[in-house]
Amino acid sequence: MLSGRRLDLLDPSPFDVEIEDIAHGLARVARWNGQTVGDHAFSVAQHSVVVEEIAAHMKPGLEPRWRLAALLHDASEYVIGDMISPFKSALGVNYKSFESRLEDAIHVRFGLPPKTPSAIKALIKKADRACAYFEATQLAGFGRTESLKLFGRPPADYDLVIEPQSPSAAQKAYLDRFRVLSEATGLSPAADAWHTE
Repeated sequence: MLSGRRLDLLDPSPFDVEIEDIAHGLARVARWNGQTVGDHAFSVAQHSVVVEEIAAHMKPGLEPRWRLAALLHDASEYVIGDMISPFKSALGVNYKSFESRLEDAIHVRFGLPPKTPSAIKALIKKADRACAYFEATQLAGFGRTESLKLFGRPPADYDLVIEPQSPSAAQKAYLDRFRVLSEATGLSPAADAWHTE
């Protein structure tokens, strides 16, 4: 990793996970394999910030730690990229196990339980699908009817206009949001506490 950390992919340690590496990687991983309109790809980093916002909109008063879990919901993709769900299924249990170990290490690193409670996981998934609806209709060339069928209806009282950000802007937005949420959870006494030398 650019931080100098060496992450063992088969046995990832929380001690080798750095938020700067996650933000840097996710800002350069394109949703929809880059098959979107605009000058910039819609990155997983920007997607994650939106999913956290949607989750908080859907459940007002959502605790900061669960908002942090929403922000980190795709964090493992900083290492493994953004693979479409059918491909993940085709790879089978070994892939899921690998992804799960990496997610557990990321959660532990940032003070979250290794496994997200099922109700929170369901909320994040719903927010994720709502974001995918907006992405599909605005960026990826899907019609509204097809998107509703694939992703369901987003919250009626939530609207989103997506402007894909440059990798550097998406990385900064992701880190800024992480710092706000980590401080709100009591994980970080200062905004620069996560900076690595």
